[in-house]
Amino acid sequence: MEILIGIMIPFLGTMLGSACVFFLRNEIKPSVQKMLLGFASGVMIAASVWSLLIPAMDMSQNLGKMAFVPAAVGFVLGIAFLLLMDKIVPHLHLDHNEPEGMKSGFGKSTMLILAVTLHNIPEGMAVGVAFAGMMSKNHEITLMSAFALAIGIAIQNFPEGAIISLPLKSASVSRKKAFFMGSASGIVEPLAAAVTIAIASYIEPMLPYLLAFAAGAMMYVVVEELIPETAEGEHSNIGTIGFAAGFVIMMILDVALG
Repeated sequence: MEILIGIMIPFLGTMLGSACVFFLRNEIKPSVQKMLLGFASGVMIAASVWSLLIPAMDMSQNLGKMAFVPAAVGFVLGIAFLLLMDKIVPHLHLDHNEPEGMKSGFGKSTMLILAVTLHNIPEGMAVGVAFAGMMSKNHEITLMSAFALAIGIAIQNFPEGAIISLPLKSASVSRKKAFFMGSASGIVEPLAAAVTIAIASYIEPMLPYLLAFAAGAMMYVVVEELIPETAEGEHSNIGTIGFAAGFVIMMILDVALG
């Protein structure tokens, strides 16, 4: 029951963010959006380091000076996986007119949701592998540290849900439909978490690689999409401030609860 609650927490964050369509009349201001994107970047980088890469290396201490190998290999594979998905899955980023990925007949709203869904896959995997590590009785990952990661990702999913649902409402989509479409972009997280847990239970020795894989995938999202979006338009330090806040909050959550 605890694991089910844990993997659903990030999805709850997306749902709550999507519910902003019922309370806000207009889209989020560009400056606020930059701050929220920066915040999400900070959370994901801190989570990648403290919740995924460091535990991956700690689990590999039996390798001695080569303890970095599982973390390094998994990290690179995670980057490669998201790079491949970015080239294959048709999607469209906010404030862009040219879609990415393979050509398709999907509408703009659908491809916006696919872009967010693509970002949510590594987050779901990260939560799943954290709970898998806890289930394996590995002392490097506790139940509270797994919950800390889930809560941190849920916090950054809140603005993500708002950022995807509010533009849909502005595009003449009903509030209820915009809410459901925004929420739907986050359903992949508990699904990815559940699949990762199922896989990890059969390949427990690969757990350090899976932790680093999730970290690499999340880092790809941050460097390829989130940070560049905070730098678009008029120059501002608001994205950097948001990044610092997200990084510190996630670091505190992981250390205090871990």
